[in-house]
Amino acid sequence: MMHREVIPRVVAKLLIPFLLLYALYVQFHGELGPGGGFQAGVIVAAAVILYALIFGLADVKRIVPLRLVEILVPLGVVLYAGVGFAGLAAGGNFLDYFVLDPDPVHGQERGIFWVEVGVLVTVSSTMTAIYYAFAGRGR
Repeated sequence: MMHREVIPRVVAKLLIPFLLLYALYVQFHGELGPGGGFQAGVIVAAAVILYALIFGLADVKRIVPLRLVEILVPLGVVLYAGVGFAGLAAGGNFLDYFVLDPDPVHGQERGIFWVEVGVLVTVSSTMTAIYYAFAGRGR
């Protein structure tokens, strides 16, 4: 890959932490404006893919192993569904956030937060898995 290209490597090392920080910002402010779990998940995957493009597929798989990615894809879905079933268990409807806390406003905040985390985990790991599948072809 680009083992001798110093400038792209330095820029990537400087840029990737800010990409991940921005993904957290988008995640945690998604209910107040544009953004949320899907957008944050794509930004996280973009940071992983940028690392792979600059440093190589083998290096990124040491940091984010394929097995971890394969575990995270369904884990986000389970988290999302778990919030729905928690609403059912608390006496409400599926994904009824108001019953998740004695204060309905806090219950809604808590439910939306965990659903968005589930979306972030699934989207980022799915996008990373797709990249791994295409980048690993022909090897």
